[in-house]
Amino acid sequence: MKKLKLLLLGCLILGASPVFCQEDDLTPAEIQYRDSIAALNETNAAVARSQEAYNKGITFFQEKNYKAAIQQFKTSIEADPNFTAAFYNKGVVENEDNQFNEAVKTLSSLIAKKQNYAKAYFQRGRAFQGMNNYLAAEKDYKTAIELDATNPKSYYNFGTLQFLQQNYEEAIVSFTKTIELDNNMAFAYNDRGSSYRMKGNYAKALADYEEAVKRNPNLAFVLNNIGTTKKKMKNYDAAIASFNRAISLDGKFYLAYANRGATQMAKGRIDDAINDFKKCLTIEPKYALAYNNLAAAFLKKKQYQEALDAANKAINIDKSYASAYVNRGLAKEMLRDMNGACEDWEKAKDLGSETGNSYYAQNCGM
Repeated sequence: MKKLKLLLLGCLILGASPVFCQEDDLTPAEIQYRDSIAALNETNAAVARSQEAYNKGITFFQEKNYKAAIQQFKTSIEADPNFTAAFYNKGVVENEDNQFNEAVKTLSSLIAKKQNYAKAYFQRGRAFQGMNNYLAAEKDYKTAIELDATNPKSYYNFGTLQFLQQNYEEAIVSFTKTIELDNNMAFAYNDRGSSYRMKGNYAKALADYEEAVKRNPNLAFVLNNIGTTKKKMKNYDAAIASFNRAISLDGKFYLAYANRGATQMAKGRIDDAINDFKKCLTIEPKYALAYNNLAAAFLKKKQYQEALDAANKAINIDKSYASAYVNRGLAKEMLRDMNGACEDWEKAKDLGSETGNSYYAQNCGM
């Protein structure tokens, strides 16, 4: 080292005027030392650039500016291809921005570098689930759980996947494990309740929904679920009370208006039902079910042209809505358009409606 220092000093200030060293003046060891210092400085600068971009990405992510965050994480990775946190957060943001294909690519690159990274498998599972690739998602969730059996989110997401595939018993197991790991996760109680409801176990469904409300009383969709369950149990007044609570929390919650309207129909309050369906449609004008229910309400009031118009709107939104064809057929029948009624009932029959099949057989068969 002393020799190197002396040589460098001599090269800079030898004699009365500057003298510049030539490459041949350095020994191989001195050249290697100089190059290693240069490489280290370049690496340090790249790491600094990577960290700066990463920090900007985190800030943009917190501001929900996902496009800008993704670009910063990309810059961070380009400066330091071994910065695994940048890969991970890029994948997370791509999931949040519904860029599921890109998230799979990013997280697969991370997993190739760090194969035992449970959270990366969890996030890639989310991406596959977003792409409706349930088999790949299931495999990743299982791997995430094998690598880290203490993360409630892995069990929860696995449960949602099982629910979507109508594996309600398995979903209940996953949500139960989620709750064991995190007793305050309101969503897990809600979704386990929905699994019980799909199995027809309304008592357990209500118990879970109520637990979800205890943990977070501001979830309007949970109160809506309580209402729909109580409606199935024909406890109409309690159902309406739950829908009222949901609407008080979220005045734009169109599903609660639609469900309250259906409950009003069940109680024979047709005008109240019509008002709810109309309110629903002012919030969500593309909700075919509300138009179909509105058509059914107008049929009850013998307002056949209004029923026809509402059924037409339902069918314009959803060409495969069998019940809307049934109701439009009924309106046409009462408006003396029997040919049109039979066409609609036949269409409903072809779409699998038993009611449409019955009307067609009784009124239109040869």
